[in-house]
Amino acid sequence: MSPKSPAQTLLEKADKKANSSSGWFSSSSTKFEEAGDLYQQAANSFKLEKLFREAGDAFAKEAECREKCNETNDAANAWWNAAKAYKRGFPDLAIQALSQTVVHLTQAGRFRQAADREKEIAQIYLQEQHDLRRACESFERAGDWYAQEDATATANACFKDAADLHAELEEYQIAVARYDQVASHSLGSALTKYSVKDYWLKALLCVLASSDYVSARRNLERYRLLDTTFPSTREAKFVTALLEALEQGDEEAFTSVVFEYDQVTKLDNWKTAILVKIKRGIQQAPGLT
Repeated sequence: MSPKSPAQTLLEKADKKANSSSGWFSSSSTKFEEAGDLYQQAANSFKLEKLFREAGDAFAKEAECREKCNETNDAANAWWNAAKAYKRGFPDLAIQALSQTVVHLTQAGRFRQAADREKEIAQIYLQEQHDLRRACESFERAGDWYAQEDATATANACFKDAADLHAELEEYQIAVARYDQVASHSLGSALTKYSVKDYWLKALLCVLASSDYVSARRNLERYRLLDTTFPSTREAKFVTALLEALEQGDEEAFTSVVFEYDQVTKLDNWKTAILVKIKRGIQQAPGLT
């Protein structure tokens, strides 16, 4: 029989302490404080052994002990440590641990930190589980919390990510509203104004994807009034050329416009995907003239 690892020995000691009855001269709170310390030591020892599931479980047990002592800050930190361990291959458990962290942080009014953890949840949903809907919800929740803490740039980044996902889910009106929201916040700063043309390009592509060419022209005009330099940008000229091809039902012209734009400004995966959807609109509704 192989000897127990230091981590396993600490874990058993922690379990024994947590499950013991309180003595005459010690309180239940003291018992759970000591057990929590032992679980934390066990978790760190498991991390040294690269046993991340076991480390996460031990941090989760630490968190539960901290909760029983009403040590909410320590409980939030323990849940976060559990999440960081679970991220090494156990995304479901990482989300659960981060969600517990968020509960403690919001109850303590620490919304900036809660937003950080909610953003982590969104990224796990997106990158590990490919759950666009839940990722979108978490990005928006994080964005709201950042915004109320005056972290405007970080809030806008979350809302932009949410807008991208709304578009992928073909919820184009919601996506446009989010892009417009982020663009309007970015217009007021010299540092962020450069990014507005890309937000408006994405918003306009969403309108084209919904085959609403009248609204596309109306939005082009609205953006011109907000920023008189916009019509001269490559983005505005690109959308205008696409719109003309769509109104003519000219698939060949549409493809040519996309190709020429891509030669100078490489299209990313998001724009490529939505342009494919827009092109389908030509085949389904072949022209307005």
